[in-house]
Amino acid sequence: MRHEALRSAAVIGGGTMGADIAAILVAGGWTAHVVEPSPAGRASLAARVAKSCAQLDAPFVAARLHAHPAAPDAPWAGIGLAIECAPEDLALKRRVFAELERLARPDATLASNSSSFPISAIGRGLATGARMCGLHFFMPAHIVPLVEVVRGEATDPAVCERLVADMKALGKVPVLVRRDIPGFLANRIQHALAREAFWLVDEGIASAEDVDKAVRYGFGFRFIGAGPILQKDLAGLDIHCAASATTFPTLNNSAEPARCLRERVAAGKLGVKTGEGFYKWPPERIAAEKARYERALLDALAILKRDVGP
Repeated sequence: MRHEALRSAAVIGGGTMGADIAAILVAGGWTAHVVEPSPAGRASLAARVAKSCAQLDAPFVAARLHAHPAAPDAPWAGIGLAIECAPEDLALKRRVFAELERLARPDATLASNSSSFPISAIGRGLATGARMCGLHFFMPAHIVPLVEVVRGEATDPAVCERLVADMKALGKVPVLVRRDIPGFLANRIQHALAREAFWLVDEGIASAEDVDKAVRYGFGFRFIGAGPILQKDLAGLDIHCAASATTFPTLNNSAEPARCLRERVAAGKLGVKTGEGFYKWPPERIAAEKARYERALLDALAILKRDVGP
């Protein structure tokens, strides 16, 4: 039996990302086997997955979700895809993949949701690197349509093609990253924008609030309708080319994080998790803002679904 016919996946790690990825699988009619060592994490898993399925207007079928305390407990003979969602620790991820290589059937795809470590580094030295690839979701994973399928140095291109097809069947919008570079595709674009945004704050050109408004209510507003390259095609490449020649020499190209960012991190002002970052975060504002943010994303998802279909 070919692995893609199994419609059963293991998710290694039942934290926020792991639970939302499990919801994607369950909502898409797959069976999800979540490996979560924490008893509390296993106990709350069904409720978390059910909530995410409800946000997707998909039924939560409890029989499709299984929690296991350790990887060997999962029924590997019937699992065609493993998605590692362990903490961002390279040594830990390498240990997880070494175990997956031993446990998984030989035609199963082994994928990592790492946002920072190349799959080539995670799988280096293992015998079946050809079936290993990156599978990077964006938080909240069940709402944000994009998922990056990252081809490693040893990855068989056919494995990536099958995974792209799997993600499409699950209602995601996959993009193929053909070379395993730091930041992959979307995060490189995102970091380029963030570097300029924080530099503008450093230089006193605009406040953090006005930078956010410029993106949300200006050019960022258009991104729901067109990506940056399509938008320039629509507007005229000659106009963009001329503007680039004027603007590029003045853009920030620092190799280190912005001063305003470094200073806040050094002071322990990390954002919502500590009660202050660029904004103040009293408890009542956190709950309200998270709810508003999720509503906005769900509204945006409804718009995008009209373009890409269910």
